[in-house]
Amino acid sequence: MSQTITATPTAGTPSPDSPSTGKRTAPASAADRAVKRRRVLDILDAEGRDSLLLTTHTALTWYLDGSRVHISLAGDPIAALLVDREGDHLVTFNNEAGRIAAEELPAGVSLHSVPWYGNLHEAAAAVGQASRAGAGSPLAESAVTAGLRAARQQLLPGESARYAQLSAEMAGIMTDVLSAARPETTEFGLVSALAARVVAVGAEPLVLLCNGSSRSDFRHPLATHAPLGRRAMAVICARRDGLVANLTRWVRFDAGTPEELDAEARIAAVEADIFDATVPGARLDRVFDEIKAAYARHGFGAEQWEQHHQGGPAGYAGRDPRVTASATDSVVTNQPFTWNPSGPGVKVEDTVQLTESGVKVLTLDDRWPATTVNGLLRPVTLQL
Repeated sequence: MSQTITATPTAGTPSPDSPSTGKRTAPASAADRAVKRRRVLDILDAEGRDSLLLTTHTALTWYLDGSRVHISLAGDPIAALLVDREGDHLVTFNNEAGRIAAEELPAGVSLHSVPWYGNLHEAAAAVGQASRAGAGSPLAESAVTAGLRAARQQLLPGESARYAQLSAEMAGIMTDVLSAARPETTEFGLVSALAARVVAVGAEPLVLLCNGSSRSDFRHPLATHAPLGRRAMAVICARRDGLVANLTRWVRFDAGTPEELDAEARIAAVEADIFDATVPGARLDRVFDEIKAAYARHGFGAEQWEQHHQGGPAGYAGRDPRVTASATDSVVTNQPFTWNPSGPGVKVEDTVQLTESGVKVLTLDDRWPATTVNGLLRPVTLQL
């Protein structure tokens, strides 16, 4: 049995946390949420159904427009949401309901609670059945995965602004922390400094990676006690208000070898080719074909793409989805991407948005050294 909670949430603002009071209000934009609701109702119309149950972090944070629905970063959401033709019904546990009502609930969403030991999905389905005589079971999110992914491809004005701000802050954090690094700094020391800064701006560090020169062969390098040595890579994937910003940066403490400098230039050229292929209407599997061709074109070998995933659309998931030969989604304007081509000892990664005027880099800090590649400013290795 669920209990309905009456709450009067504060309308969303661009900055949900108030520095003066420390209080958080739901970041949701009423205008953006109305568009998202219409997109979901269109899915229901296409499926001939009356309700849809949203249960994943990606779908929930997108539809609620930035609400936090987690406790453990490694755990399941602590809420489920039923979208029906009468309204939106968010169900959470009784020990979470007060905070959700005060800090995360968008206007126009009814909140229901179940005991902490209850079943969120069953309770959310029951809410719909209780409100509509003869209502059947809701459509499962897994049945319309592709439709929901298409619905969240094109970022709306409010979320575009929040994403740009998060991305710029993450780029600035990377500049600050790597500028203070030294050869004797350990990988754990570096990622702990990154983590402190990420959390301090209200974001959640989903992925923090680092490899010093002794571990440069690893492309997903979880940190160790090893010192950075002469050269290092750092990666941040951070989430705030549901949106995930991703970037990679390199630092070195010498002039670099000719081989390294050459590989860095060539991987930037691979990325430039990927950006050229990321145009409205392009299918992701065709972009993937261009990625594979770019590696061969720039001297990395035809099989280099097999050594690491290549990224893909971004936004409310780290990759939404990772690009593969089976990804047939079409690219749209205002869609975010994080491509991450890599080769032996080199990798480039930024969060970008495809605008009407082309690719716009969001994870940008003017203080970081950069060079122009195919008309776009791209980061180079920070040399200290």
